[in-house]
Amino acid sequence: MATGPERPGAQRWVPPAGDVDALRRAAPGCRGCELWAGATQVVFSVGSERARIALVGEQPGDREDRTGEPFVGPAGDVLADALTAAGIERTAVYLTNAVKHFRFTERGKRRIHKTPGVAHVEACRPWLEAELAAVGPAVIVCLGATAARAVLGREVRVGEVRGQALEGDGGVRVVVTTHPSAVLRLRGKPEWDEAFDALVADLRAAAA
Repeated sequence: MATGPERPGAQRWVPPAGDVDALRRAAPGCRGCELWAGATQVVFSVGSERARIALVGEQPGDREDRTGEPFVGPAGDVLADALTAAGIERTAVYLTNAVKHFRFTERGKRRIHKTPGVAHVEACRPWLEAELAAVGPAVIVCLGATAARAVLGREVRVGEVRGQALEGDGGVRVVVTTHPSAVLRLRGKPEWDEAFDALVADLRAAAA
């Protein structure tokens, strides 16, 4: 009889009460779901461990998987520009993803992004919970629906709640906005300016 992927969850690999450095050192050993097997490496986080704002994305992309850093691809450039426009120093925020390994399908020599499933988000959540506990941000910005589900623990429609101040675990303020990759897809189209400005406005609201 065929069996599905093994997804024991990351909890057994997450060091208890670890700071961000301890978490980062432990993350490459994680076998909480099957995504580690196809990825080049784990992609953990960058930024200040005392950040007031934590930004949570979906998962690493192809370039992030190869370099080992989150948001270094084209969507990362959009985010960097939006943070600058919002008056937020990128080095002053904590930047991570809900899922730490790249999920993709192969098309010839290309690796095409594939959205993580709920099971992947749940398996990886112990890392995110430990990170946020170590950093203790005042506000968490969820970049897209996958990140919002990981942080809030429920399905969220971005268009219905974006820009609002929601309450997360422990009373932390949570702001949901669109993922920069969704803005990137509009580059060169009439909708670009409106989409980029909306992302900037959400980041400003989070920083206020």
